[in-house]
Order: sequence, then C-alpha cells, then structure tokens
Amino acid sequence: MLEKILKKASWSDIIISLVFVIFGFLLAYHPNEIASAISIILGGIFIAFGIFKLVEYNSNGKTDNYLLGIGAVAILAGIVIMFCSGIIMSIFRIIVGVWIIYTGIMNLHTVAVWKDYKSRLWLVSLIGALANVIAGIYVLANTGAILQTIGVVIIVYGVIDIVDRFIFIRKVENYINK
Repeated sequence: MLEKILKKASWSDIIISLVFVIFGFLLAYHPNEIASAISIILGGIFIAFGIFKLVEYNSNGKTDNYLLGIGAVAILAGIVIMFCSGIIMSIFRIIVGVWIIYTGIMNLHTVAVWKDYKSRLWLVSLIGALANVIAGIYVLANTGAILQTIGVVIIVYGVIDIVDRFIFIRKVENYINK
C-alpha cells in the first residue's frame, strides 16, 4: 500500500520536473519572450490585487486608509512591471554583470597571494578569476544571459530530479523493507 502511494507521488514529481525542464528550455531559448509574458502575468496579478484592496476599502466604509494606499501602490507597481519590464531587467542585468566582474577582479588579488607563496594554485585561481570577468562582460553584453542561465539551471534541476525519482521508484521496495 505504502509502496503504491510512494510510486504515485514519484510519478507526479516526474511530471512536475518535466514541466520544469520544458520551462527551462523555453527560458533558455526564448528569454525575452518569457520575460515579457512573466511581466504581463505578474503585473496583472499586482493590478488585480490592487483592485481587490480598493474594493475592500470601499466596502469597509472608506475607514481603512491603509487599504487605499496598498491598492494604489499595487496597481502602480503592476503597471510598472507590465510596461517597464525591459528597464527592470536591464538594471538587474547591469548590477549582476558588474558584481561578477568585481568578484573576478577581487579574485585576481588571491592569484597574487598564491603566486607569492609559490603555490601551483595560482594558475587555477587565475583561470577562475578571468572566467568571472569574461562571464560578467557576457552578462553585460547579452540581454538574455541571466534568464538563459536560469533556464539552464532549471533544466539541470529537472533532469536530476527525474533521474532521482526513477531511481527511487526502482528501489522503493528496498526503502520500505528496511
């Protein structure tokens, strides 16, 4: 009985992971379109929440002024998210890219320390630091780099989870009989 329940749960986890893999592929190969769709959906949710708060404000006899404020801010945030998603993503991309470059440059200091100690690790650190700087430049230059990276991570997560679930389904009897 328990074995059947665990197997059914594992199969539903596999289906969810497949959805994640599909979403990851979409995000990796069509980042701008997915970002636009997400911003429209998220903006719509904020606007709906704001309207709900304004209706709640009116139904409470206009006594809870914080509901009016929350509703107005939520509607404005929704509009900004819907129509300014490109600007928001650009600012986020610039911040992340600059941070990655900064980290790479700071790691160059570690390279100098390792080289002073005559350690062979300095070459590995140098390669890592240069890779960080190159990755940061790539993120700054490529508008979809952040979303593509997230898409690849989602794909990897989904595949690992699917493999894990299949292993669990094959070995569930061993887990129960312990």
